[in-house]
Amino acid sequence: MLYVAVATRTFRRYSTYVGATVAGIFTNSVFGVIYSFAYLALWDQRPDAGGYDGSDAVTYVWIGQALLMTVAVWGGGTTDDLAERIRTGDVAIDLYRPVGMMGWYLAGDLGRAAYHLLTRGIGPTVLAWLLFDQFDFPGSVQAALGFVLSLVLAVVTSFAIRWLVACSAFWLLDQSGLRMMAGALALFFSGMALPLVIFPEPWRTIALALPWASYLQTPADIWLGKREGLDLLAALAQQGVWIAVLLGLGQLVLRSATRKVVVQGG
Repeated sequence: MLYVAVATRTFRRYSTYVGATVAGIFTNSVFGVIYSFAYLALWDQRPDAGGYDGSDAVTYVWIGQALLMTVAVWGGGTTDDLAERIRTGDVAIDLYRPVGMMGWYLAGDLGRAAYHLLTRGIGPTVLAWLLFDQFDFPGSVQAALGFVLSLVLAVVTSFAIRWLVACSAFWLLDQSGLRMMAGALALFFSGMALPLVIFPEPWRTIALALPWASYLQTPADIWLGKREGLDLLAALAQQGVWIAVLLGLGQLVLRSATRKVVVQGG
């Protein structure tokens, strides 16, 4: 299939940056160790904060480090390529392709995510298992399968938001400012800065209802066994609803842009 070929090509493209990958694994691991001890100190004072115990907190830290690049919390991936092609005018070539433009870039982003999961995801996870007795793997097949499905939905949700940011370049010519704002929102509302479950109400409920919770908090809670049965299905359904809304909005923005905006360069 075409989209499989696109994803495979993108996977191979990222696999050429071996030095950057090794440096990234080292960086993620260092921050994982620092955050683990900080979280252990916090949970030593509040042993049941957010319904987590110390082991949950440490595991959450390393899931976050594993998903940081996989989900592209800070931004990046194929959507940055799109924004640059809009700026230079090369996006006109993309519009001539006899395939859906969004599907093309989404396939590429899934290939990127697969590479980061197998390298910057598994690498820090193995180190966490070696260094911390508190690190736990999913306790059931249901949790493991639910996590994998939630992770795929997380990547697609992230792509949909990054797509909207990239498409702003049709009007702004440069996505940089909006990309920085989106990255800050994602860092805070994904649970990467602090688990959303320890937020005070009503901010906890609000944060968990936003699409950024799909990036980390939802997959992590499934991994930790906090979402089971119907609650797990509800979490996956919430991710699916946000994907439908965001991808639909992305298509509308793209149609509006291609109807009314003159591409740079001609």
